[in-house]
Amino acid sequence: MHPWVGLSDHVRLGVVTRWVTPELVAEVLEKCGVRDKKSGALPAGLMVYFTLALALFQQDSYDDVAEQLVGGIAELSGSIPNKSSFTRARRRLGPLVLETMFRELAGPLAPVGLESAFYRGMRLAAVDGFVLDAPDTTANRAAFGGPVKNGQPAGFPQVRVVTLTECGTHAQIDAAVGGFNGGEPELAIKMAGSAAGMLVIMDRGFPGVALWKAYTGAGAHLLIRARSSVAARPVQHLPDGTYLARMNLAGQKGAHPGGVLVRVIEYRVDGGEVVRLLTDLLDPVAYPAAELAGLYHARWEAESAFRQIKTFQRGPVEVLRSGDPDLVRQEVWAHLAVHHCLTQVIVGLADDNGIDPDRVSFVKVLKHARRSVVRQSSDTPTKIKEFLAVLAAKVHRKLDNGARRLREADRHLKRPDSKYSSKLSYRINTRDRRPTRQITAKVITLQPAMVQ
Repeated sequence: MHPWVGLSDHVRLGVVTRWVTPELVAEVLEKCGVRDKKSGALPAGLMVYFTLALALFQQDSYDDVAEQLVGGIAELSGSIPNKSSFTRARRRLGPLVLETMFRELAGPLAPVGLESAFYRGMRLAAVDGFVLDAPDTTANRAAFGGPVKNGQPAGFPQVRVVTLTECGTHAQIDAAVGGFNGGEPELAIKMAGSAAGMLVIMDRGFPGVALWKAYTGAGAHLLIRARSSVAARPVQHLPDGTYLARMNLAGQKGAHPGGVLVRVIEYRVDGGEVVRLLTDLLDPVAYPAAELAGLYHARWEAESAFRQIKTFQRGPVEVLRSGDPDLVRQEVWAHLAVHHCLTQVIVGLADDNGIDPDRVSFVKVLKHARRSVVRQSSDTPTKIKEFLAVLAAKVHRKLDNGARRLREADRHLKRPDSKYSSKLSYRINTRDRRPTRQITAKVITLQPAMVQ
C-alpha cells in the first residue's frame, strides 16, 4: 500500500478549495458513480484535486505538480507516486467527473449593478469557440481530427471548445467540447438552455435556423453578425432604417414556414465595410438600432476569456499533456473549472473595491492562486478567508490594471499552419506584425436600407 493512502484526505488546492470543497468533490463523485474499488490505489477524491492542479500548473510535469500539491505535508512530500500511477488513476476517474464539476461551478457572476454586464435588464453573454492542441497520437487524431494541408495532417490534433461567456466578467456560463472537424454552431446549440433571459451575441459563423429556434425557444434573445447573403430580402422596412427579413434553411423559398423572422441592422464602423446584425428584438423603439450596433463589440469579451485560458493559464503554444482522448477531455474540463474559480476571485475582489472586473489582473490572480497551493495557505476555511483578505489588500497596489484603454492590433497568423512550416513561410506569415496601439473611439454610422 502506498504511503499516500489514508493521508491524501489532507490534500487541498489552495484558494480554489473555497469553491471546490471536499464536500462538493464527494457529491460529484457520488453523482457520477465513481468509487474507490482498488485497494491501495490513489483515491478518486485526491485525483480530482490533482487533475485540477494539472490545469493550474500546466507547464509542470506530473512529479512537479504533485510536489506543488503536497509540498507542505511532510508525510506525503517524501514519497511522490510515479507518473504511471497518476495516469492509471486519471483513467479510472474519467472525464465525466471533471465535466460535472465544471457544471456545478459554472454560471453568471456579475452583480446586478455591473453596467457592462447588462442591457435593458438582459444579461449580456457571448458564444464563441477556440481550439486547443492535443498530443499527436493515433487515438487523438482519430477522435478529434485536426488541420489538413495537401491531404496530409498539419500540426497537432485539436479539441474544439465552444462557450457561453458572460461579457461583464469573462465567467463561463456553459461549455461544449468536440473535435476539430465538428462545427461550432452544433456545439453552440447544446448550450441554448443555459441562456434563458440573456442577450447572446455571436459572430457571423453562427447564424442558422436551428440555432435561432433553439435559443429563442429557450427564452434567450440574439444579436448575431451575418453575411450579406443571409436574410437579404426585406419583407418590411422599419422607421429607423432597419428592416425585417426571413432567414430560411438552404433551398427553402422565402415564404417557407420553416424559416424565422429577424430584424436586420446595418452599419459602418469608421466608414469601413457594412456590418449586418440579425436580432429577434424587433421593436425599433424599445431596442434602438444604434444601441444594438454599439453592443456588438462586447462579443470580444469572449476572446479575452479565451486568452486568459489559452495564453496565461495553459501557457502560450503549450500542448495538452494527454495522449488518450478521454484524458484530453478531462484536461479541458479541468481548465474550464479552474478558470471559473479564478474568475470568481476576480469578481469578488472587484466588487469589494467598487471597480470593474476588467481592471483586476488575471495573470497576477493566477500567480497568487498558484502560490496558495504551494504554501498550503488555504487548506481550511479560516486560512482561505485570510488569504483572500491579503489579496484584497493588494488590489490597488498590485492587482489593479487601471481603466481599460481602447486598443487595437492587426489580425495576423500568429502561428504557422503546420509544425513543419519552413522558416521562410513563417517569416511571410509574421512580417506584417505590429504592436498593439492605442486608438480613438470608433464612430458607428447606421446604414439605412434602401426602400425599393
